[in-house]
Amino acid sequence: MPKGFHNTERTVLRIAGADRIEFLEGLVSNTVKHLDKAPVYAAMLSPQGKYLFDFILSADGDSVLLDVKTDRAQPLAMRLNMYKLRADVTISDSGLKVVQGVGAAPEGAFADPRDPNLGWRLYTGDVPALEPMSVAEWDALRVENTVPETGIELLPDETYILEAGFERLNGVDFRKGCYVGQEVTARMKHKTELKKGLVQVAIEGTAEAGTPITTDGKPAGTLYTVVNGKGLAHLRFERAKGDMQAGDAVVRRV
Repeated sequence: MPKGFHNTERTVLRIAGADRIEFLEGLVSNTVKHLDKAPVYAAMLSPQGKYLFDFILSADGDSVLLDVKTDRAQPLAMRLNMYKLRADVTISDSGLKVVQGVGAAPEGAFADPRDPNLGWRLYTGDVPALEPMSVAEWDALRVENTVPETGIELLPDETYILEAGFERLNGVDFRKGCYVGQEVTARMKHKTELKKGLVQVAIEGTAEAGTPITTDGKPAGTLYTVVNGKGLAHLRFERAKGDMQAGDAVVRRV
């Protein structure tokens, strides 16, 4: 029996209409022209190049399914509607459930496009029988593979997607045409060296998400997801050396 869970914190929007591919191509960080071959991970950015939304896109007949965190679904739909102007595009709630898991995948599931170690995802009306997988197990899988989560490591109007690892997670295509926020993203890729970013850390002691991290009393970053003595942290690389402090805990970059 597959191991997984119904992720009640995800919503699947349906984007239909003859212009759906061209419309999305001009808005998101990854190319969507080959969705008929495989799903993709992508983000929508502000004109200043900062993260607003991230989602998984997949083809479903004559429409595109967009898998997004539930509390970001309505703001995303509003922004998409703002951009569509006269394009032949409709945006609606598909009513499908998001099921995700590891191991043997049920029929109709696909590999998570961010990292094969994240297992599979399935969009369905009825949740299949599954060996239970806890949210803590999923978070541990994310931490082990340094995968950010919407609203935790990915903060609207604050995060830059390259600092969050989108290139490694197959979430950005530098060969595609223009999209909102592309110029800033391309500049960070080709003209600068990243000085900050999301990394995995080992934690000795107790520290909560959101705890500032310091090195010799100087700000070094912030701790986010914490599970089983490991965590994800956004760090300034020049200060992410040796033992760091997060409250009473000792933190080391892995």
